[in-house]
Parts: sequence; C-alpha cells; structure tokens
Amino acid sequence: MPVRIRLQRRGKKGQAFYHVVIADGRAPRDGRFIEKIGTYNPLTHPATINLNFDRAYHWVTCGAQPSDTAHMILKREGIYLKKHLMGGVQKGALTEQQAEEKLTAWKEEKSRKLSETKLEVINSKKSMMKKRLEAETKVKETREAIVNEKRQAVLAAEAAKRAEQQATAEAAAKAAEAETAEESVMEQATELVEAPQTAELPETEAVAETEELPAPTEETPVAEAAAEEAETPVAE
Repeated sequence: MPVRIRLQRRGKKGQAFYHVVIADGRAPRDGRFIEKIGTYNPLTHPATINLNFDRAYHWVTCGAQPSDTAHMILKREGIYLKKHLMGGVQKGALTEQQAEEKLTAWKEEKSRKLSETKLEVINSKKSMMKKRLEAETKVKETREAIVNEKRQAVLAAEAAKRAEQQATAEAAAKAAEAETAEESVMEQATELVEAPQTAELPETEAVAETEELPAPTEETPVAEAAAEEAETPVAE
C-alpha cells in the first residue's frame, strides 16, 4: 500500500486535536508514523491548522495519498494549488515567478478572509454575550420588581394595621374622655342641686336665733338718776 497523509488523534476525551503525519497505509491510525508535518485543532472556529508547507508539498509530489480530512487541510493551505501551478510551469503556460505571485496573492486573500471570519466570530460572541447579559438583566429587573411589589404590599399591610390600631386607640381615648366629661357634668349637676338646700339652712337658723334673743331695754337718764339716789345713804 502507498504512503498516506492522515491524522493521528491526540488529546483527552471531548478535547481532541490531531497530528498530521506521513505513515504507512498498513500501520494503525495512532501507531508508528514516518514524519509529522503539522497539527490540526477542530475545536476552534475556524479550525487551527499548523502545516509545514514545503514538506507537505514534497510528500504530495512524491505520490502520498491523503485521507479525506487531510485532503481538505492540504487544499485549504494551498498545497494542491501550488501543484497545479507548478504543472503549468512545466507545460510552459506560465513562468515560475508568475506562479509564485499567484500563490502569494491567493495566500493573502485567504489570510484576509480568515481574519474576517475570525472577526465575525468575535463579534458574534460579543453580540451573544450582550444579548445574554440583557436577558439576565431583564430577568433580574423582573425579579426585583416582584420582590419590591411584595415588599410594598407587606409595608402597606403593616401601615394599614398601624392605622387601624391608632384609630382604635383614638376612639377608645375619645370614649374615655367623653365618659369622663359626662361624669364631671353629672357631678357638677349634683353639686348644683345640693347647693341651694345647704344655703337655706343658715338663713333659717339665723332667723331662729334672732327671735330667741330678748329685746334690749333702754334706760332713761331719769331712771338712772333715781336709782343712784336710792342707793346713796341718808346723812344723819
């Protein structure tokens, strides 16, 4: 069997990358190889390829048969384009310098497209991150709104309860004041009813005392003089 250009698996489960190797077609996939000419990492976008261009071109011109994936890698790196251009040089369709210029221009165009693709991937990731952040922010705002609404409901219930308690206390205070005022009015009315009776008693007693007192007798000066004469002894 001819020499083959194929991939040899490396890396752990779920994170595989590959070596591009030149191996005997009868050897197992991950067995012995003749030469390693590059690496291939499909986990990145776009896939990362590191290839020794000259050695790969050498083995292609020597007749090495690539696998399907290896053929895609070689075509992407321009190996088969150079082989085609060198065939044109051998046929005299173009010079070697023209072939090199065309190959260089193709590589520059490929590099530009690859850079644009990477930039698109980066922008796409940024856009996805932005959308995800906006979605998370929206969810967070919704949750905060629900929490605030519940908090406001609790505060409103507490305020209503406090207002009800305050109203009940004020009503009780007013009732107590009204009861106190009523008792005060009743006491004053009772005092006013009892006051005239107690006021009449002293006047009646005073009249009685006035009636009991004897009328004063007024002695005339003549009577006083006669009495004095009667009391003086007669001179012998």
